[in-house]
Amino acid sequence: MARYKYIDTQPKLIPVDLAAQLRPGTFEHAPNHLLDHGVDLSHFDARFRNDDKGAPAYPPALLLKVVLFAYSQGIVSSRRIAIACKEHITFIALCGDQAPHFTTIAGFVSTLGDDIARVFAAVLAVCEAQGLIGREMFAIDGVKLPSNASKQRSGTRADFERHATKLEAAATTMLERHRANDTADTAPTLTAKTPQRHERLTRDATQRREWLTTHPEDRRGATGAVRKSNRTDNDRAKMATSTGVIQGYTGVAAVDAAHQIIVVAQAHGTGTAQELLVQIVESLQPLRGATTLITADAGDHSEANLRARHDVGRGADYRSRHAQARRTLRDAGAPADSP
Repeated sequence: MARYKYIDTQPKLIPVDLAAQLRPGTFEHAPNHLLDHGVDLSHFDARFRNDDKGAPAYPPALLLKVVLFAYSQGIVSSRRIAIACKEHITFIALCGDQAPHFTTIAGFVSTLGDDIARVFAAVLAVCEAQGLIGREMFAIDGVKLPSNASKQRSGTRADFERHATKLEAAATTMLERHRANDTADTAPTLTAKTPQRHERLTRDATQRREWLTTHPEDRRGATGAVRKSNRTDNDRAKMATSTGVIQGYTGVAAVDAAHQIIVVAQAHGTGTAQELLVQIVESLQPLRGATTLITADAGDHSEANLRARHDVGRGADYRSRHAQARRTLRDAGAPADSP
């Protein structure tokens, strides 16, 4: 009978050269090298006040490395990223075996703001210096991304006013019943949970009133129509997808055709990408040449977009991808109806 070597996958103490795990040519090597040598991250220093006192902070480059690599692996949870920094050798190499806590990662990501835009611009400048941006054709496309906003917290200002009034009325009624039972000769009939329910109703009504005070006007769409607000995340939009209605954002990216470098990336609280096309095209202006072609799919086609491009003298700046494919086939001598 044939005999084979035993494959032991149990935990072992093995000396590992962490730097050797980030091999040139891999994705993880790119952010590791760029964030250490090619991108200025000094603007992150303003976040900290620990020059003389306090514990040392995790370097922003370290956190950016593990977050960007996690995104490339489809990991978008701070808890999962923190676990990977303890168990996955590539993550361990990127963070130098520091393993930041998931709250540190979550706090960093939630407060990135304009800082991440500067990092994106710096990386784009490096790509351009390396000749990775061809400037011949940019393709624009979008995707609908869900947010953590609750559907139950959506509505117009009129909806929130009505809900707050109902909650206040319910809280007042419950309080009056409580007082009446306290003064009655008979035993109280209310449960022990009544005070908690009254407190919850009052708190919910107060939160709605505070939100209405800080948001004195309804949200308006591109056409001026009232859009529903959301007390959890007021920047998101209610949008229909193939799997149902979600609360989220429309993410739009423009990609250079030469090496698939993303040159523009934005997320907006709108249910349609049509409203964003002109804005994305204008963002591409610094990278465009006289013959640059911009493509977008049928979802971006609208009379308003065509008119906007025509008004600035760029009526032929972009076409649908299907039209571009047919033109390429026609130029090559193929029939126009070729698949």
